[in-house]
Amino acid sequence: MSTRDLFDAYADRYDLWYVKHADLYASELRAASAFDCRGGVEIGVGTGRFALPLGLRAGVDPSIVMLRLAPKDIDLVAAVGERLPFRAGAFPCALIVVTLCFADDPARLVEEAARVAGRIVVCVVPRNSPWGIRYTREAVEGHPIYSRARFYTVSEVVEFGARFGMRLRRISATLDGDAEREYPVDGPDLSTAERYGFVCIELEKAYD
Repeated sequence: MSTRDLFDAYADRYDLWYVKHADLYASELRAASAFDCRGGVEIGVGTGRFALPLGLRAGVDPSIVMLRLAPKDIDLVAAVGERLPFRAGAFPCALIVVTLCFADDPARLVEEAARVAGRIVVCVVPRNSPWGIRYTREAVEGHPIYSRARFYTVSEVVEFGARFGMRLRRISATLDGDAEREYPVDGPDLSTAERYGFVCIELEKAYD
C-alpha cells in the first residue's frame, strides 16, 4: 500500500485523533505557532488541522480523501512533497508537520521545500524521545500508520536542511516526557530538544 493509499484509507481516523486528543493538539499547535508561517504552504497538509489556524495560504497532500476533509479556505493541491508544483520562492514559509517521517525521499522533500520557500518549519516526533520510542514500539506491534513511519532526530532534520543551504534559526518544543506541558518550550538547544515529544525546527536560507 502506498503512502497515499494509506492515508486515503485512514483519513477519518487521522482527523479524529485531533478531536479525541484536543489537549495534545492544542499544545502542538502552540509550538508550531511560535513561527510566523502566514501566507505559506503546508507540505503534507492532511485535513488542514495546522494550516488553517496558522494562516497558511496553500496546502499540498497526495491523499485526495484527506484534501476532501480539509477546509476550502486553503488553496489545496494534490501532489507529493518531493515534486512541488510551485515556482522557486513562491512562499515566505513552508510548514512540514510530522510529514517527513512518511516521505519516500525525505531529503528530496526538504530540498523542494527550500526551493519554494525562504524558511522551513519542520515539526517532528524525535526518534529518541519517550513519544518516539512509544510510537516505534507501536509500529513493531503492527500499528497501521506508525508502522509506515521512519522517525528522525532533531539533529538529522538540521542536517537535511544543511545539505540544501539551510541553517538552524530556532526551535520550539512541547510534550515533555509522557505528560503534556501546558505551554511550549521556546528555544531549547539540539540536545535538550530531543527529549520532547513534538519539536518544531525553523530553518532559513544561509546567505554569505
